[in-house]
Amino acid sequence: MQIEDLIRPLSKLQCCSKCYVSLFHPSLSFPFKMRKFAEKLKQDLFVAHQPKPPTVSISSHSPPSMESTIYHYRKQRGVNLGSWFVLERWITDEPFHSAHAPAQSDLDVARGSNAKATLEKHWDSWIVEEDWAWIAQRGINTVRIPIGYYHLCGADPAVLQHTAFCDFESVFSGAWVRITRAIEMANKYGIGVLIDLHAAPGKQNNDSHAGTSEAATFFTDKRSRKHTIDVLCILLRHLQSHANSHSPPLHNLVGIELLNEPHPSSDSDLQHWYAAAIKELRSVDPSIPLYLGDCWRTDQYADFIDRMSSSAPLVLDHHLYRCFTASDNATKAPNHTRALCDPNAGTPKTFARVSEKLGRAGGGMIVGEWSGALNPRSLTGDPGEVGAYVRAQLELYEKWCAGWFFWTYKKRHRGDKGWSFRDAVEGSVFPDWVGLRLRRVVPKDEERRARVCNELKEKALGDHTRYWSQYPGKYEHWQFGEGFAKGWGEAYMFLESGSKSQGDGRVNELGFKGAWAKRTTNDHGKGYWEYEHGFNQGVDAATRDFQTSCCF
Repeated sequence: MQIEDLIRPLSKLQCCSKCYVSLFHPSLSFPFKMRKFAEKLKQDLFVAHQPKPPTVSISSHSPPSMESTIYHYRKQRGVNLGSWFVLERWITDEPFHSAHAPAQSDLDVARGSNAKATLEKHWDSWIVEEDWAWIAQRGINTVRIPIGYYHLCGADPAVLQHTAFCDFESVFSGAWVRITRAIEMANKYGIGVLIDLHAAPGKQNNDSHAGTSEAATFFTDKRSRKHTIDVLCILLRHLQSHANSHSPPLHNLVGIELLNEPHPSSDSDLQHWYAAAIKELRSVDPSIPLYLGDCWRTDQYADFIDRMSSSAPLVLDHHLYRCFTASDNATKAPNHTRALCDPNAGTPKTFARVSEKLGRAGGGMIVGEWSGALNPRSLTGDPGEVGAYVRAQLELYEKWCAGWFFWTYKKRHRGDKGWSFRDAVEGSVFPDWVGLRLRRVVPKDEERRARVCNELKEKALGDHTRYWSQYPGKYEHWQFGEGFAKGWGEAYMFLESGSKSQGDGRVNELGFKGAWAKRTTNDHGKGYWEYEHGFNQGVDAATRDFQTSCCF
């Protein structure tokens, strides 16, 4: 089609045909400025009618609903649905029976025989509705779902271009509909979903759970890094489109994890990539929380987040295991437990320091993977030592973290109480319930609640004032009182927000306390720390009051 064909409707304008012809044939006698106008109009029309790449229709910049916001900021008590989409042979070996050697990764399965049928059978049977119900009945309110970029090809085949999976669209095209079905089923049970990019183009680490059995090239291949950002944007757009296509819309996406366990050539390389990815994803949706792996250098990546400016939480994901290093294996289980319980030990001190810093930055910290697994050399034979180790971790994470996710939900071969959540619960190594559990709904008594809040606020403010009177300085103790009252009210807003929990008694608790405190006031000056301290104490006091009144 010629440009003249595209603009022919302009001939219907109420002007003479000479003007129309002259407009698009500026070589005729015509004023210079009009010729310039004609050239620009012709160029604009040409650009406007060029074919555009397909886009997903979404209202990405509309403010998030309150229901979405509750999901984003509540305490995330979760479990990983490991080896559902990104396969790990040690969790379930069945999909690897016909895999290509060395039969350790998703690509090995794809290269084997009957790959499509094998994978689709596994996707449809590994997690079923019975599992969702069982998870919800333990107080768990969120799942982390590891996926590979190739699992998105059913939404957009372009994710496979120039990658190791480019020839396997037919094998993986059925994954996307099952991922979205998982989000729907989670929503039915009031469960949030954190989508974790476990396998990126080029591999971000050398493990087989990063998609292939080959070496990682992510940090040496600029094209892979750029393509991964494109993949993440495609993922977010299609997740939004899917959520908005429902009536009512789905609100249970709690965030996107940009990369699982990246092993960068340098921290500056990864942080530069993180910054670029955050910028692009924020242009798609300014409100979705983004989760960033800390490479086990927690302080350095907390500092990075502290330097970033973000419209929604940036969440640091730390993975804690005590069974892989020589030092861990030489340490007995009771000593591992004591090190987690001692507030002056390294890990609790790091968690306390980092949690406060990230909260003031508008973000937070989670432990995205942890387990009860210990090396046999660490075990003493005491039947309760693994349970004590698990409880010590839970207490630490509940105190300082906005959330946690046990690895993993189940293994094909039963009996592993260290790695399998189901076996740990059924073997009494893991508690049968986590979080508050609603016993009865107490009618609102605003007068009682206001009275109790004021009494507790005055006591807390007195303690706060007396403590800081030991240290001469200029204070704004009134900010502590304001923060306490605000924290009390905001905590109750979460606690009473309810959930689609099918009557199992789960309660929403404010998890990202520091980030939420920052949202509740525009005064972030020198006195903000007092407001924040008051806010946190108000949240804790309201939670205890609610627990006494309404919970088991």
